[in-house]
Amino acid sequence: MRHAPLKVFAGNSNPALAESIALYLKEEVGVGLGDIELARFSDGEISCHIKENVRGSDVFVIQSTCYPANENLMELLIILDTLKRASAVRITAVIPYFGYARQDRKHKPRVPISAKLVADLLETAGANRVITMDLHANQIQGFFDIPVDHLYASAIFIPFFRSMEFENLCIVSPDAGGAERARAYSKRLDASLVLVDKRREKANEAEVMNVVGDVDGKDVIIIDDIIDTAGTLVKTARALKERGALRIFAAASHGVLSGKAIDRITDSCIEKIFITNSIPFDKSVDRKGKVKVLSVAKLFGEAIKRAHEETSISSLFID
Repeated sequence: MRHAPLKVFAGNSNPALAESIALYLKEEVGVGLGDIELARFSDGEISCHIKENVRGSDVFVIQSTCYPANENLMELLIILDTLKRASAVRITAVIPYFGYARQDRKHKPRVPISAKLVADLLETAGANRVITMDLHANQIQGFFDIPVDHLYASAIFIPFFRSMEFENLCIVSPDAGGAERARAYSKRLDASLVLVDKRREKANEAEVMNVVGDVDGKDVIIIDDIIDTAGTLVKTARALKERGALRIFAAASHGVLSGKAIDRITDSCIEKIFITNSIPFDKSVDRKGKVKVLSVAKLFGEAIKRAHEETSISSLFID
């Protein structure tokens, strides 16, 4: 079956990842990044010019909605609208890090469900499909009325962890909400599972209350989807150390690492933190070399290739 021509464009949020994805696609299908001009008017408004023909094309736009979230989101929306008005036959928003995902429900009166709002905006702007990775909550896929291909960083992390030498490995979920994710890792790594019960007193602050399970004499990996201020992570690590954990590692799909996160990690008992490049990371701030970045370029490149060719993406996760 003959497919529409494949075109790939990228916004400014994560150029290094976009270039790595394009390099993979260049090797696999002979398609690199398309020619796009993104500029700003004097008042800060974003302008976009697609400098090549996309009529009848199957177009993929790579853009994480990380910091500055609103700027990157608006840039993505404008690119999508530009492509829609240029008569692209299908437009897929490739969003390695989906911002606003933590606002996925009304946890108290008179607050928005911003994740749903962003989903509506993407569809209105022209997205026919979304490819993303490790949403904060799986149900966000249901906020869309278009297909969502949900990738998992475990496809990168698990082979990497298997190559490391651990002593009596234990997988730790830092909260009850991450139990399903941690259980999947523990099963595939043949490791025990421990949950940490915590009470969040206010936004971006957490107090570890209890460790449910045995970590005494074990190497542990704390598994989470996002590391933001690292407050929860560091307190979790301290609680595990007090209960006899040997070496403590952490892994998260998205290293937001805002505020004093790096300082907290640097001064903590955590030996190493593994994140992906879904969000750009400035290695110069990691003065003790505690953060290792794993690339998801091949994962997203293969997902784009398979989406274009209408072949299975779920088979990427078969271990």
